[in-house]
Amino acid sequence: MAMAKAAILAVAAVAALAVQLAAAADHPVGGDGSWDASGNGYDAWSAKQTFKQGDTLSFKFLSSHDVTEVTKAGYDACSGANPVKSYTSGSATVKLSAPGKRYFICSIPGHCAAGMKLEVTVAAAAATAPAPAKTTKPRHKRSVAPTPAPSAPAPDAAATSTDGELPNVSSPTAAPSPKSSSGAATLASKAVVGLAVAVAVAALAM
Repeated sequence: MAMAKAAILAVAAVAALAVQLAAAADHPVGGDGSWDASGNGYDAWSAKQTFKQGDTLSFKFLSSHDVTEVTKAGYDACSGANPVKSYTSGSATVKLSAPGKRYFICSIPGHCAAGMKLEVTVAAAAATAPAPAKTTKPRHKRSVAPTPAPSAPAPDAAATSTDGELPNVSSPTAAPSPKSSSGAATLASKAVVGLAVAVAVAALAM
């Protein structure tokens, strides 16, 4: 989240700087762009101007002149021996791409001393601070009560005694004992005796 916010702020700052650079102004030197030894007083003109980063300087001059950008030492000595850059085509547009001091002279001997020198102070482009991003408060989720667990079924009243005693269990009824078979046994004995007598009689008859 913090990285995303920092990236948005950086993009907004670059966009604001780009807008300012797109609206950069052009400054014709001396007010009309003429670069010559007529004693225009270029430094006096420069002191009344506001040069911002991204602005441009425009020069118009004859073939007998040039525009040479030099260091502070070259500017003070009116020397073009170690130029930063030179323009000799009769016109020049110099972009003030960075804040700080810039120095220009005509390197033709005697022309700088005659007033063809210019010092400009370039101010840094002020980036418009972007509006702080709105923070969205997180929505609180509605808590949901947990579903109660189903209650255990109540024990059967018949199975549980109210006074803590064990329930009475009825003893199983004994099966009725079978009736005595003494009559059948008597008949069987008589049949055996009769059979034995018959066998004895048959034996004697033989």
